[in-house]
Amino acid sequence: MTDLNFKKATLEDKDIISHYFNHHTGRSCERTFANIYLWSKSSPVTFAIIEDTLVFKREVEGDLAFTYPAGKIENIDKTIGILEQYSEEKGFPFKMYFVTENQFEEIEEAYPDKFQIEYVRDVADYVYEQEKLATLAGKKLHGKRNHINKFLKVNEGRWAYEPMSKENLEDCFQMNLKWCQQKGCFEDEEQTAEMMVAQNALRLFEELELTGGVIRLDGEVIAYTIGERVSSDTFVVHIEKAFADIDGAYPMINQQFVIHACEGYTYVNREDDAGVEGLRKAKLSYYPAFLLQKGEVTLKER
Repeated sequence: MTDLNFKKATLEDKDIISHYFNHHTGRSCERTFANIYLWSKSSPVTFAIIEDTLVFKREVEGDLAFTYPAGKIENIDKTIGILEQYSEEKGFPFKMYFVTENQFEEIEEAYPDKFQIEYVRDVADYVYEQEKLATLAGKKLHGKRNHINKFLKVNEGRWAYEPMSKENLEDCFQMNLKWCQQKGCFEDEEQTAEMMVAQNALRLFEELELTGGVIRLDGEVIAYTIGERVSSDTFVVHIEKAFADIDGAYPMINQQFVIHACEGYTYVNREDDAGVEGLRKAKLSYYPAFLLQKGEVTLKER
């Protein structure tokens, strides 16, 4: 049996995982250490370095799949061969997940007509132009401007934006708990997992080298967001929370964070919608520049 030494990601693995992501970049939201580590507690995902490439494995009962290896193309070629053999030895058909269109083009070039891809709409990332999110210019976004203008008028002199820092992390932590109580997070397994990701992102904010923004109203935190650089031209927003009963809180944190933290980037990746209808509607209402499609790659039947 091929032994590939897959293991769970820990904070001690940050440098090695970030090394491969930094040298083999992409705009996909999964292409950062923070994303991998924060979801590792509730996800059956492990990683290994194979032929000088970084590979993640998702293994649950009845299913085995790998991410597209991060590395040089000649090493990726070797790694895919090893992963095919590993899958066969474990009794599973070879499969890769979260494969982008650009990555599949590389596979097609290396292995003409050997693999097929099926894109999964629910995991497609919404990628926006930074300038449009900052200015909200144009007819399509007039509704967002109206929400912001109403917030500014109603709350004139009472609100403030500030960068996230160790000085306001505890206030964000408490706001997150209150937000979860309002949403009933603790009664739903998926929402509980999402809540823990947010709490850990705040707890390890400095260690994970994240960037965040906060909005206060009458001195109280009503919204916050957290993200990081994913590539030279793209910033990814991992977490965004606001009190929905405060009209305009979500559009305000969205715009203010992009203005203050995403300047210099061409694109802002606001991740996928996980197939949630309300979230999909909200993300589409900002009119993404494009959807970053991701899919599952399998061998073509002969």
